[in-house]
Amino acid sequence: MEQRLNYTKAAPGGYRAMAALNRYVEESGLEPLLLELVKMRASQINGCAYCIDMHSKDARALGESEQRLYALNAWRETPFYSERERAALLWTEELTLLSEREVSDAVYEAVRPHFNDEEMVNLTLAIVTINGWNRLAVGFRSEVGSYQSKHKELA
Repeated sequence: MEQRLNYTKAAPGGYRAMAALNRYVEESGLEPLLLELVKMRASQINGCAYCIDMHSKDARALGESEQRLYALNAWRETPFYSERERAALLWTEELTLLSEREVSDAVYEAVRPHFNDEEMVNLTLAIVTINGWNRLAVGFRSEVGSYQSKHKELA
């Protein structure tokens, strides 16, 4: 598919604002691989090929296994993820699918023991951010496949 427009050039101030929020999330203290799983899962739900390509490359560069990346869409049925990761993925799905249902108290109570107050807010901001990037990339058809990871490839 052909890119519709380059949003970074069309609205550089908006792009800088998104990038600043993204930088905050990356520097928030949440584990980098946890953030990549969250970004990939939201991108899967939103059908964002550009972001799936980007975050699978970044996750691999950080040492994530192919098995865990391949199984991410079915994380509930696998033993490959920690309880903290499962909680983050559940929260990601609930907030990404917010238009379909409210976030129940039961879900919140299932997620809460795995994150302190600051981490809960930062995880939520990570989900807000990737959902925003997904909407930009899908809406304007960002070119898929050319992304190079910002992380050094691990041997």
